[in-house]
Amino acid sequence: MNKYLRQLFTAVVALFVILGLSSTIIMAVRANALNNDPRNARSLYHQLGAYRGAILASDGTVMAKSEPVNDAFKYLRTYSNGPLYAPVTGFFSINQTADRGLEASRSMLLNGEADSLIWQRAKAMLTGATDQGASIETSIDPKLQQVAYDQLGTRDGAAVAIEVSTGRILAMVSTPSYDPNKLATHDTKAASQVYNELSAGQNSPLINRATSQLYPPGSTFKTIVASAALETGDYQTDTKIPAGSSYTLPGTATQLPNAEAQADGVNGQISLQEAVAWSSNTAFAQLGVKLGASKVSDMATKLGFGSTITIDGTESTGTPMTATASTFPSDPTDDKLALASIGQGDTTATPLQMAMVAQAIANNGKLMQPTLVDRVRAADLTVLSQTKPQTMANAFSEDSADKLTTMMESVVTEANPQLAIDGIKVAAKTGTAQIGTDNSAIDGWVIGFAPADDPQIAVAVLVHNTDVYGSLAAGPIMRAMMQEALQQ
Repeated sequence: MNKYLRQLFTAVVALFVILGLSSTIIMAVRANALNNDPRNARSLYHQLGAYRGAILASDGTVMAKSEPVNDAFKYLRTYSNGPLYAPVTGFFSINQTADRGLEASRSMLLNGEADSLIWQRAKAMLTGATDQGASIETSIDPKLQQVAYDQLGTRDGAAVAIEVSTGRILAMVSTPSYDPNKLATHDTKAASQVYNELSAGQNSPLINRATSQLYPPGSTFKTIVASAALETGDYQTDTKIPAGSSYTLPGTATQLPNAEAQADGVNGQISLQEAVAWSSNTAFAQLGVKLGASKVSDMATKLGFGSTITIDGTESTGTPMTATASTFPSDPTDDKLALASIGQGDTTATPLQMAMVAQAIANNGKLMQPTLVDRVRAADLTVLSQTKPQTMANAFSEDSADKLTTMMESVVTEANPQLAIDGIKVAAKTGTAQIGTDNSAIDGWVIGFAPADDPQIAVAVLVHNTDVYGSLAAGPIMRAMMQEALQQ
């Protein structure tokens, strides 16, 4: 009898152990996977039934909020001026997991489930009050965002503005854009149809062109080659370097020309400053080869190339918002190095990356971590976190930054006077990258900062698949953004 009781007891204990292990696996190990499973209706009702915190611009303008509705989900996510802020906010949808923008990077805070909100949840439980998520206060300047959006219009492109001394992103626009309100509807069929339409094809408006799309940066990359040259100590603004009207790419019969006669120099020579001002392809192709791939690549790496850049969030707050790693070729042959040194060939960059290059030059060579969130507040307005400026790298010396600034000022004063702003010194570098079959189209670029003698704002603008030089396609957009930012 005792034998059977012992066997029964052992069996019961084993069953309890199995039950405990399975519960632990379900509640801990697989909790996130089960919560995120689209078939989990309970999770869906829980998320949509929560009072999700607001996303705010720097002046308090509401970009996204939750409004009470009379249906099973209790709250509807709404976006004011949705297409304008979509690259920043992302979307919160009934049948698509938030996977971009602040809706994803700060999801745990917005829905009130972050560890930092545990006392807020306890307080709501004890008092019977509605449990509310945290609000996210961003660095976005609504007026600057609107100017950039209006200027880009229906064109395919992006614009980014960064506060020079801190790295705060003041504007981040991507066009064509989309309306997150159409994805936030509680009509699951309609939301699915809209998502399928928006996500189709390589030119989906859901793609944030400022952070997630790579483009050949064209002559804006020459600022990086120039900084590498200055850092060697062998080059000054007036140093003469080889140029000429045409350059044969090493080991090939391919001729590389200049777009402007002034870029040819005199007797095959041009000063480094004039090479920047007139964007001499022949000079910078040869300069890149002379410096060598290692020096150019090292400078690009210091400025952020080759690494994914985290813009906002951590694994504990949601899905971090990142920028795709910009690229410079590894161990290129001299012909490919020549092309890469003028921002063509295998060199690619995001608009955010090139805005960061302008920011570093404006900030005495100090590259700042780009940020999108200024602070996070609980529902009772308690500050949960506040972003502090962080230095990513000291890319080059203050002396090199001063010389680069002088050269970039000459881009405006000598070659592109249409970019000038009355009473304000502007430093800029234009770029015209050839793309498409037989180089039949153009990616038009400009990067710059102002005032050049007391930098406040750094800007990068890209207009994709255009038919005019970057100075004409992107230049006026940069100028309008700088004017708006500096008049405030």
